[in-house]
Amino acid sequence: MHIIHGILTTLAGYLIGSISSARLVTRIFAPGNPLPEETILKLEGSDKTLSIGTISATTVSHHIGSKYGFLTYVLDVLKVAIPTLVTKLLFPEQPYFLLVATAGLIGHIWPVYHKFKGGRGVSAIYGGFFVLDWIGVFATAIIGMLVGLIAFRDVIVAYMAGVWLIIPWLWFRTHNVHYVLYGVAVNIIFAIAMIPEVKNWLRIKREEKWDDPVEVFQLQGMGRGLIKMAKKMGILKKKSENKIESSTDDT
Repeated sequence: MHIIHGILTTLAGYLIGSISSARLVTRIFAPGNPLPEETILKLEGSDKTLSIGTISATTVSHHIGSKYGFLTYVLDVLKVAIPTLVTKLLFPEQPYFLLVATAGLIGHIWPVYHKFKGGRGVSAIYGGFFVLDWIGVFATAIIGMLVGLIAFRDVIVAYMAGVWLIIPWLWFRTHNVHYVLYGVAVNIIFAIAMIPEVKNWLRIKREEKWDDPVEVFQLQGMGRGLIKMAKKMGILKKKSENKIESSTDDT
């Protein structure tokens, strides 16, 4: 492993990952309307709110529309997936691409161009993971959602469990220590980034009673997509289905 190659590819991954797709999309499609530092999400027909202090696809979706939020999510995935794939093709015998994927995640969460304020990292994680094992992206995301919503009935578990499952999935699929270390690294980084949301959610659980965690999970674009899959599989209760139906029909 050549240390110079490792440093340069890692730096490139970080700098590309620091590009804020949310800010670019907003600047192009909603000029003069910059995203706020904090977004308050409110459930329709309820006075319950959830504060999100990130600049991400979720905030874009909330402020200028779901289709722009989806575009932001795709761009966030690609900005990590493409550099990771290119590095893997250029250096197939070396694990540089794992460094690029990890650095891209760090850049997404703490972008050097924007005072280190970015997203929480799920799209960036799945961008890198897609290059490693695209089947695993769908498997871990869906299983994680089901575990969180059905077994634990907790939105934070549903949101984070898919990332947790990357570690055992990579071990099962590859038995490659470099891949597993990558899975551990992105989980540590993601856990640090999620501390504000976890604290906020724990406060909400103490102060309020949320009847259905699906209500919160559906506020995110990725969450709505996964829930639609779960509906087709017939694994959500009727109450949740009705609420999701009314929400998704409006987007």
